Amino acid sequence: MTDKDDHLLRAALGGDAEAFCGVAERHEKWLFQRAYAMCRDHHLAEDLTQETMLEAWKSRSRYNGRCRFSTWLYSILLHRHKKSRRKARLVPLPESDLRKGCASESKNIPGASDTLSDPGGDAPAIMKEKERNERLRAGIDRLPEPMRAVILMHFFAHAPLAEISEALAVPLGTVKSRLHYGLEKLREKCDFP
Repeated sequence: MTDKDDHLLRAALGGDAEAFCGVAERHEKWLFQRAYAMCRDHHLAEDLTQETMLEAWKSRSRYNGRCRFSTWLYSILLHRHKKSRRKARLVPLPESDLRKGCASESKNIPGASDTLSDPGGDAPAIMKEKERNERLRAGIDRLPEPMRAVILMHFFAHAPLAEISEALAVPLGTVKSRLHYGLEKLREKCDFP
């Protein structure tokens, strides 16, 4: 974050609506990509992005600066998405497919791969990779919400564990435990090494 960005964020958090619009513009595309990956619906992703920004504006006094603003926004987005699913009584939607807008971000998850890479044009290899990614998507979707939130924030929003702890208001040890056991469950459910 540059000094200008930092100044803009401080002004926005202080109640300057114009500054908040500037901050929102800087995060809108990033937030939309993550929202779309969660719901895989363009219109719903737009709604989630707008709802997240509105919630961030309303609750700006709760942002304490101990984590990145983007991490805090992502935690709001996860909450809004969970609330919209519950409200609509939808079956869990794949939250892990961030490959559309964030193709390389899943490389750190065991067994994940970049779906945009070309494994040599070999059709069987492409199909195998697609099946593997679908198993990963389904595996993340079946994780308990607390584990899923930590995994998504850590691997897809690139949030350090300490920031996740602050954003979710849980102890760092709890975040580490959720990450560890979440990855174990993924390995079991998805049959990854």
